[in-house]
Amino acid sequence: MSSGELHVDGRSATYELRIPIYELTHVTHPETALLDQLKFEGARRTSSNCQEQDGTYICRAHYEFDHPVPDKIEVQCTLFQVTVPNHVHLLYAVQGPNSDQQVFDQSFRQAEVRFHPPSPAELIAKAAAAGIARLFKSVSGLLFLAVLVLAARNTREMGILTIAFVAGEWLARPLSSRIPMSFSPEFLEAVLALTVAYLAAEIVFLPDSRARWAVVPVLGVAHGLPFAAFPSSYLIAASITQAILLAGLWLVARKLPMGWKRPAAAVLLLGGVGWFVRMLL
Repeated sequence: MSSGELHVDGRSATYELRIPIYELTHVTHPETALLDQLKFEGARRTSSNCQEQDGTYICRAHYEFDHPVPDKIEVQCTLFQVTVPNHVHLLYAVQGPNSDQQVFDQSFRQAEVRFHPPSPAELIAKAAAAGIARLFKSVSGLLFLAVLVLAARNTREMGILTIAFVAGEWLARPLSSRIPMSFSPEFLEAVLALTVAYLAAEIVFLPDSRARWAVVPVLGVAHGLPFAAFPSSYLIAASITQAILLAGLWLVARKLPMGWKRPAAAVLLLGGVGWFVRMLL
């Protein structure tokens, strides 16, 4: 993960990039390669300098815009192309008393920063849209919701499993900073596919298991990792959406005969394994 601050004053702007030095061990000429991955609409870079400081690589650059900056700027960030595939960049932009914040990664390469105080409705809508977009981007994540519904035998157990799963996702936030490795989005998606296959296999081969409430939080940690580097508002929106989807799926599933659960779980088992293989390839 890296962070950046853009300060705009009339037609001039300064930008400071901070990135852990360990992400740059394979980068040739980071003093230019990094800043070349950041584009501010209508601006050209006039000067820059980079240096290492206490394990952090810091680049400072000056920009000039073609015209005075209005209340918004289109920003493109592709730092993942020269760092690591799962790199996340947090940009904080300031113009006078107004500021905005955007998050970039491999999936979200372009965004608009706005220099006007956002309303509460805009903040909620922005966070909800971003979190929900990340949720629906994961095929494994959606398959897991389906298999989680099949794992419940009654409404009470469905509630327990939902709480356990969401709690596991939130537990991933403090745990992620202690994982000494970085994972590509494809690798994480493959891991999530294995969680689908595991829980589906338990339904097929151990239909009377009473320990699912203890297993689901562990699987939930894996599903929380793709959200760990993003603001908490992303996971809040995703958690609410997941709870709504699980409630809707449960209303349908509870009306189906019990005999349908194991065949349906077998289909999801094959789907999870198939998606895992596809991610590996």
